[in-house]
Amino acid sequence: MKHVYFDNAATTQIKDEVIQVVSATMKGYYGNASSSHSFGRSSKALIEQSRKNIAQHLNVSAGEIVFTSGGTEADNLVLRSAVRDLEVTHIVTSKIEHHAVLHTIEQLEKEYNIQVSYVNLESNGDIDYSHLKTLLQTEYKTLVSLIHINNEIGNILDIKRISDLCKANHALFHSDAVQSVGHYNLDLQDIKVDFLAASAHKFHGPKGVGFAFIRKNTGLQPLIFGGDQERGLRAGTESVHNIVGMEEALKLACDAMDEDTAYIKGIKEYFIDRISKDIPGVTFNGNSGDFNKSTYTLVNACLPVAPEKAAMLLFQLDLKGIACSKGSACQSGSAQKSHVLTAILNDTDLQKPSLRFSFSIYNTKEEIDYLIGVLKEFV
Repeated sequence: MKHVYFDNAATTQIKDEVIQVVSATMKGYYGNASSSHSFGRSSKALIEQSRKNIAQHLNVSAGEIVFTSGGTEADNLVLRSAVRDLEVTHIVTSKIEHHAVLHTIEQLEKEYNIQVSYVNLESNGDIDYSHLKTLLQTEYKTLVSLIHINNEIGNILDIKRISDLCKANHALFHSDAVQSVGHYNLDLQDIKVDFLAASAHKFHGPKGVGFAFIRKNTGLQPLIFGGDQERGLRAGTESVHNIVGMEEALKLACDAMDEDTAYIKGIKEYFIDRISKDIPGVTFNGNSGDFNKSTYTLVNACLPVAPEKAAMLLFQLDLKGIACSKGSACQSGSAQKSHVLTAILNDTDLQKPSLRFSFSIYNTKEEIDYLIGVLKEFV
């Protein structure tokens, strides 16, 4: 049986070079980075070099990078501290954010009785910029939290436009950039976002590590208390090997970004061409079928499959060795429909099976041919 992995938006295959760096670090740098002896100092030096290198990729200072366990922790750190410590009483977000943001905001609303506003969405999932501007006309201290690249439909947010709008209205701006860091060049001197979340396993790095970008002098306070690690913003012994592995993965991604982007874009183009010709009636959710308005890494396809076949489609694909998803992996155990698609699709299209296919440098056109052949069995 073939094994084909089209679920790279959920997680990516760790690169061999990263595995080698992680393994060497685990073997040679086992000292606690908070210890004052030479073993600890060696580990600390590695962490700080990784921090510096990651910061350079984003054109920020090293002190603005705080290592976390991943994107979810980074989102929680920013959102919770903004309300608890920065006196934010109004959060503007959308109904199609990652649950790491939506569920955190829902909990903050319960705990602190803050005001939450949801910006209107266009039928393709884009935000209504005019409505956002209206929501920012308030006396409340406001934080805007909007995802850079939607993890289900691939829509790309113009975060520079949003950051400029927020600055003009004295609002803070946070963006979950988990799907874009390592895939796009982000110059955070040009893009005046205040906070940003990233996760290593989305760009062929190790799981369990990520970072928050926290622009200096914002006054953010820690989510996790304990020791003084991460300049007091994130207590807990640092995972040296994971941090170094993340830095290596980001370096590799940035060095090969143009080449990798062209290759993966070619895979996506081939997929859209094949599925459009071989499965008449297929449509693409959000902007995922538009190369100018969506990420090159994924397509969310709504398939013309009979209801009696739709329920078992994902299972049948798995039996054929094909990995894809209905939406975010973080909600795969839920029987509920995707909250993203529910927000933008009509009732008729919601009854059809929608699948997210997400690509990487390890995919091939031959794998696309195999996938299309299997899908044709169900339509």
